[in-house]
Amino acid sequence: MAASSNSSLSGSSVSSDAEEYQPPIWKSYLYQLQQEAPRPKRIICPREVENRPKYYGREFHGIISREQADEILAGVEGAYILRESQRQPGCYTLALRFGNQTLNYRLFYDGKHFVGEKRFESIHDLVTDGLITLYIETKASEYISKMTTNPIYEHIGYATLLREKVSRRLSRTKNESRKASVTSEENTPVEKITSLVRRAALTQNDNHFNYEKAHNFKVHTFRGPHWCEYCANFMWGLIAQGVRCSDCGLNVHKQCSKYVPNDCQPDLKRIKRVYCCDLTTLVKAHNTQRPMVVDSCIREIEARGLKSEGLYRVSGFTEHIEDVKMAFDRDGDKADISANIYPDINIIAGALKLYFRDLPIPVITYDTYSKFIEAAKISNPDERLEAIHEVLMLLPAAHYETLRYLMIHLKKVTLHEKENFMNAENLGIVFGPTLMRPPEDSTLATLNDMRYQKLIVQILIENEDVLF
Repeated sequence: MAASSNSSLSGSSVSSDAEEYQPPIWKSYLYQLQQEAPRPKRIICPREVENRPKYYGREFHGIISREQADEILAGVEGAYILRESQRQPGCYTLALRFGNQTLNYRLFYDGKHFVGEKRFESIHDLVTDGLITLYIETKASEYISKMTTNPIYEHIGYATLLREKVSRRLSRTKNESRKASVTSEENTPVEKITSLVRRAALTQNDNHFNYEKAHNFKVHTFRGPHWCEYCANFMWGLIAQGVRCSDCGLNVHKQCSKYVPNDCQPDLKRIKRVYCCDLTTLVKAHNTQRPMVVDSCIREIEARGLKSEGLYRVSGFTEHIEDVKMAFDRDGDKADISANIYPDINIIAGALKLYFRDLPIPVITYDTYSKFIEAAKISNPDERLEAIHEVLMLLPAAHYETLRYLMIHLKKVTLHEKENFMNAENLGIVFGPTLMRPPEDSTLATLNDMRYQKLIVQILIENEDVLF
């Protein structure tokens, strides 16, 4: 009845022969317990209760004591009533029979019913979920505490990589040049691939830029039975049974999410837009070294705009910049920003600056902001440069690479200063507040730090060959 063994997936390496592929073993113990949990039994009040709240049904018994509630529920496992508190009129209690005792919970309503974090459409659903949780935690508390000690996360990742290879081989066209292959081509159609396939497949991809990225977990309600893709155990309950990564779709228990490595591989289908998307999420979803907006705009600017007077300082028309933004959001790296569509290079420059301003976490991250400001305040030039270099090393890899590439570009801009009138100091004024923002939304802090923001970018441009 306890957890099934994962021996088929661990120890020896998985063969590349699809015939020998073994699916992951999902552990059914907690699912069986959920099926065994007591069912809710509503005890209806035999009389009509005055002043009954409109959002409660006939399970509401009015103002009665705990002792009276215990008598009403005695001997009926899973039975429940609602009552108004004698000591605190206007406060309501769920009285629930479980484990041969009556449990009392303070009950709340704000459009949905709740006694804890979970919110339910009906009292019946709340009680159903509560009985499942109480039963499983009573019967399997020790088992639950040890769920994370023998995860199948890595094993299923490897196994699903094989399944991805099979799928790719079956669907490959003659013109594709993928390196992955399997020994047998005579395989049956591949079953539905779990959300871990993308992580496993991209980890092995030679072209993948392996930036570390934490999963973006959010509480999720799963329809139908679901198993945790970290520990392989059933995700119990009626609603909010676990969490799902909104970037890659990984489904795990809330307690298991703390142990999942920072190896999120975002799925393009889940990325709704390019602008306003987390930088690391975007580059991993597109499997690129830098955000393709940055590459595309810089490529266009360097091709036809380096000598443009006031480059990055002169604004393009706002509505045209918005058009470029929408093109990237809609078409991704296929967005057409050529001179045929946007002859004014300031529009492309404006779109690039807008991309950086719209980032939820700036290129120079909130975590490193104060360290950069402190480094900029150092009076000795050599010590200041060393301090800035040390802080650069703290940036997330994708942020570092994007900043490095941008500084190389801006250095090229300064080489044409005679034509464009943009030196490192001018570019620092433009890009300082664009690339770095204080963690607190404070106008005073922003004003006080502006000269240091400018100085940081100026130093990064002038010393890009040394700092990067």
